[in-house]
Amino acid sequence: MAASVPYWRLSGFYFCYFALLGTWAPYWALYLKSLGFSSEDIGILSALVMATKVVAPNLWGWLADTYGYRSRIIRYGAFLAIVAFSGVYLRSDFWWLAAVVVAYSFFWNAVLAQFDVVTLSHLVGRYGRYSLIRVWGSVGFIAAVLAVGWWLDRYPIVHLLYIITVLLTSIWLASLLVSEKPVAKSDIHQRQPLGQILSHPAVLAFFAVSFFLQLSHGPYYTFFSIYLEAQSYSKASIGVFWSLGVVAEVLLFLGMHRVLAAYSLRRIVLWSLALSCLRWLLIAYFVEYPAVLFFAQCLHAASFGSYHAAGIEIIRQSFAGHQGQGMALYSGVSFGLGGAAGAVLSGWAWDFSSVFCFIMAAVAAAIGFAIAWRHLHLPANEEARA
Repeated sequence: MAASVPYWRLSGFYFCYFALLGTWAPYWALYLKSLGFSSEDIGILSALVMATKVVAPNLWGWLADTYGYRSRIIRYGAFLAIVAFSGVYLRSDFWWLAAVVVAYSFFWNAVLAQFDVVTLSHLVGRYGRYSLIRVWGSVGFIAAVLAVGWWLDRYPIVHLLYIITVLLTSIWLASLLVSEKPVAKSDIHQRQPLGQILSHPAVLAFFAVSFFLQLSHGPYYTFFSIYLEAQSYSKASIGVFWSLGVVAEVLLFLGMHRVLAAYSLRRIVLWSLALSCLRWLLIAYFVEYPAVLFFAQCLHAASFGSYHAAGIEIIRQSFAGHQGQGMALYSGVSFGLGGAAGAVLSGWAWDFSSVFCFIMAAVAAAIGFAIAWRHLHLPANEEARA
């Protein structure tokens, strides 16, 4: 990586941000379960985090693209997320926690999409190298999943709240260390109207595919830990399986710039969706077999890693001059709307059958594959091949 790129400062932010996700995703549902909430309540409280991604990133993306001050927006968002989350220390009834989660995630969810734009602003002409910076987010996720799982096997689950607070503070501190690189004025004047970009069939297909893929992750992000706990896996073992998927993601990210150079974005997306479908079927039917679960978790490299890297490149190419809003829409439609729908639907279905939840996840990924096969026709990713 060239010396002009603030590699470690950018990477440090991703490390902290995804360390928080690695703390939240596997263990928040277990914390809610310890409070006595039903599976439907857990599904709703998990969905609220994702639902705010529908609105928050788009609002903040519009502000950043229209008025600038992207780095300042990121810092304010990170700080206000700390303030909002502190409400968990006051009460733990359903409606209070719902309000806290909405307020906290409104700010936290607005940060990442804009930071991706900051990262890309430092990678002009080397966009395929994004994955070499983003990989440190995966490392942070792994470190958090393993460390927090080990800790919660020895100390009360309420310690999860303290750990989340510390990580939120680290995200804010990391956001103070890097700013967006200014964009040439000529690039701003040459941009297409946003409405024209959004009317393109391939762009619409990409957002639809992203929605269904993230919907398919609903049972995984909401109930995977509970699913494993019901099979008598320890919290430490649960942490190992969560981290295993991200280890595979790390290995993929290290070579993702070569994958982008060798294959079309459409082919990468199709393979990601097909392997996602396989992953959910293996978890549905073979969760009691550690060896099969090991392989299924390695497929996280496809269901998230390769798809996300291709998705970032699709947004960069398609939303010239509107990248803040493009990233926000991607986050909102996929991780927000798709994730929230997946969490709520899995909460309703969980009491019927845990296996059925993951079968439906496979069906959602298959629908995404069908849409991509029929409608996702993209230009060659020439700049990523540079």
